[in-house]
Amino acid sequence: MENLKDTVQITYPVMEAFYTIQGEGKYQGHAAYFIRLAGCDVGCVWCDVKESWEEEGHPILSVDEIVNEAKKYPGRLAVITGGEPCMHDLSPLTTALKEAGFHINIETSGAHELSGHIDWVCFSPKKFKAPLDEFYQKADELKVVIFHKSDFAWAEEHASKLGDDCLLYLQPEWGKSAKILPMIVDYVKDNPKWKISLQVHKYMDIP
Repeated sequence: MENLKDTVQITYPVMEAFYTIQGEGKYQGHAAYFIRLAGCDVGCVWCDVKESWEEEGHPILSVDEIVNEAKKYPGRLAVITGGEPCMHDLSPLTTALKEAGFHINIETSGAHELSGHIDWVCFSPKKFKAPLDEFYQKADELKVVIFHKSDFAWAEEHASKLGDDCLLYLQPEWGKSAKILPMIVDYVKDNPKWKISLQVHKYMDIP
């Protein structure tokens, strides 16, 4: 593992970083420090953080600055997200977070190679850019956002490539939740290997 002193000058474009409650997937309900890195070349049409796509215009923070902010809060779950966080070399950041005692989760489309020390991989593939094959072995949970009824078959295609231990989640696209959620409920009842992931932080009106 790299020494923390060797990583403090490495910088990342950080759109935002904040302490909140994880609203999705396996760690739903857990206190978590979110680190949203800027930069994304996937371009989901329904993305609710399009302002994260461009790296320019966001604060450039050192590893030391990022981790020191995270350490101000009692929770020791860090979630690295984006944008597409795997566009960056995450080794320096995750090394420092581990040395500070954090359990590290990542949320990624899988379109770029995974780097760094990651404890939990939330793999959320998108139709707009194909994922790398490595994520079918590395994923701890698969989260498929359902935007259209055809997405169920697409979700099954990805699930068929995963290991038996990978958790499977279907999540309604927020803007179409009223229409899509009843479809997901029926689908999960008929296919109980899947679970429902809801963006409960939005229901709670928290970041």
